[in-house]
Amino acid sequence: MVMIVDTPTLATLLKRVGVETFLAELADRIEADFANWPQFEKSARLAAHSAVGVVELMPTADAEWFSFKLVNGHPGNPAKGLLTVTAIGMLVDVATGYPRLISEMTVLTALRTAATSAFAARRLANPGAQTMALIGTGAQGEFQALAFKACLGIRRIRYFDTDAAAMKKFAANLADAGLELVACRSAAEAVTGAELITTATAVKAAQRVLTDGMVGPGVHINAIGGDCPGKTEVDARLLERARIFVEYLPQTLIEGDIQALGSSAHATELWQVVAGRAPGRTGRDEITVFDSVGFAIEDYSALRYVYDKARALGLGSESPLVPAPRDPKDLFGYLTELVGR
Repeated sequence: MVMIVDTPTLATLLKRVGVETFLAELADRIEADFANWPQFEKSARLAAHSAVGVVELMPTADAEWFSFKLVNGHPGNPAKGLLTVTAIGMLVDVATGYPRLISEMTVLTALRTAATSAFAARRLANPGAQTMALIGTGAQGEFQALAFKACLGIRRIRYFDTDAAAMKKFAANLADAGLELVACRSAAEAVTGAELITTATAVKAAQRVLTDGMVGPGVHINAIGGDCPGKTEVDARLLERARIFVEYLPQTLIEGDIQALGSSAHATELWQVVAGRAPGRTGRDEITVFDSVGFAIEDYSALRYVYDKARALGLGSESPLVPAPRDPKDLFGYLTELVGR
């Protein structure tokens, strides 16, 4: 039997666990898996790009589990009443090849992206930060705010989006979250006085959401909006004076903000910091950038976490997606029995 976790089931799980607890525990799970990075099979995602978006397959595996996510990114979808990003994921037992979990990953991807951002900031930002600037309050905005509150103790969010409706939505959704929300009239105003900056814009183009003169010493930048070829958010001149950290460099070189640096691109893979093989922040005045495009190991962590939590809480339905004949060599006979019922 295969466990199915659909969106209503995930919502129930979130209610039982608590969104902030879920984010904090998932951040810990992702960090632990990054510490075991060399044990995973890794590759850049397989992407089918079109003029209107992209459909991607993101696989990875260790000795125990194989996982993959099928995900799209279509910036024009909201105009059609559709989500920009949707996803499903699967967790497979390596020992038998049997699938054990099929899960919705549209909401789960937003949760794991936020949890990854927060765990990276714990490693790279100056401790004691209280204020985060959020540039882009679309689908990812609330998750980022709550993850940074849960994992780093952020209490103030200065936010801006070019879409006024998105800003109103963001404020309404977090009205009771225990955060001080400061609406700003521009990205430059939002970053004023912020110790952390998250960029989460959706425009599929080379942008300069953060320019060199907007960011002072000691700031940590969580750049999550640049996630496909030709899509960037951070000015190359700002990147040149920062220390940059990424998930999987071969993928980020194609899809991340470091595209803007061309052949001079430089970055440290974050797992090396977690494993003690490379330093994180080396001084209070240093500018650090987490150039995050999302990687399959984060999906692996999320699927494992949901699988374990759902089993512990008795959630998720069971489906006979894999045949179970009495004689494993008689698949036709098993089918005949089913047809004859």
